[in-house]
Amino acid sequence: MSRDSRVSGILHVLLHMAEEDAPVTSEHLAKAMRTNPVVIRRIMAGLRQEGLVRSEKGHGGGWRIARDLSTVTLRDIYEAIGSPEIFAIGNRTETPGCLVEQSVNAAINDAFDKAQILLLERFGEVTLAALSADFHARITRRANQCAFEDQTHAS
Repeated sequence: MSRDSRVSGILHVLLHMAEEDAPVTSEHLAKAMRTNPVVIRRIMAGLRQEGLVRSEKGHGGGWRIARDLSTVTLRDIYEAIGSPEIFAIGNRTETPGCLVEQSVNAAINDAFDKAQILLLERFGEVTLAALSADFHARITRRANQCAFEDQTHAS
């Protein structure tokens, strides 16, 4: 089963945008993400509906982050894309009348519910500003270790 990497991808895109002083085109973001500009436009349209980004038309137009980075959390992004399933593990449901299956599923569901609450609480604590600060700290550390010229995401 493949993992849903949309939250990670969107955060990646938003942090690229945060580094720019001007609007960023879908084409530019698609190149950074190694995807098609149509994919970026679809993502951005959903984020615009949630008030996280805005678009500017015309020459020099593109996408901008619509809110201060310190007010946007991982949970905001997670909810903006429809709150996808967090866990890939599921319950066995072949014999719903089986009392053993019911006991096992109840225990698993309880654990999932508690884990999801904790994860979403943590998502609500992590802001784009914190991610940006971490990115900049990594740039500083790398600059002290080696030259940037051939490094991905170094600028």
